[in-house]
Amino acid sequence: MAQSETVERILDAAEQLFAEKGFAETSLRLITSKAGVNLAAVNYHFGSKKALIQAVFSRFLGPFCSSLDRELDRRQAKQEAKASLEELLELLVDQALAVKPRSGNDLSIFMRLLGLAFSQSQGHLRKYLEEVYGKVFRRYMLLVHEAAPRIPPLELFWRVHFMLGAAAFSMSGIKALRAMAETDFGVSTSIEQVMRMMVPFLAAGMRSDSGVTDEVLASAQLKLRAKPTGVAAKV
Repeated sequence: MAQSETVERILDAAEQLFAEKGFAETSLRLITSKAGVNLAAVNYHFGSKKALIQAVFSRFLGPFCSSLDRELDRRQAKQEAKASLEELLELLVDQALAVKPRSGNDLSIFMRLLGLAFSQSQGHLRKYLEEVYGKVFRRYMLLVHEAAPRIPPLELFWRVHFMLGAAAFSMSGIKALRAMAETDFGVSTSIEQVMRMMVPFLAAGMRSDSGVTDEVLASAQLKLRAKPTGVAAKV
């Protein structure tokens, strides 16, 4: 078996098992059994379970972020006008759809894994994603801030994660949701249609009035000014 084929079999098995069972509950023995390889192959190609988890995420995020970075470069070179929230969200949809699929379920599995990365204790993964892909996402978030300058940094942090939560729920269960919609309405909705329907919904949420009191926001702003390397810098 060629090395590249072995790596792909391991990644395919790990991706599916992590999405089904979670990170902690999935052992390397389960992965090797499903992939049809021995433990030495996993250790040789990845070195550790943590590195394998990171590699699973990179299979989608690598091409996605490269495409997004190129598009941001193009916009900067052309000095395009300030983008609206809708245009920035459409940009993410376009880059996600541009990733060459390995199966019809890639995006759904990735979004399920992304939800698990936040709900389970995977500090190493968040650190890895920040180190490898943080630069391009910070570039993107600067455009989001320009499109919605009146949202305080603390609330922007939460609203971005509210958007991620809505997208992760909708896309990780897309197969079941599409089946339910077809049963109820007699219409088949494509994955692309679902993603584009999310855009105005998410943009409206980003623009909505604050549910936090001015006193809480003022207190948060004071803390951010006192600690410039904290949340404000990351957002």
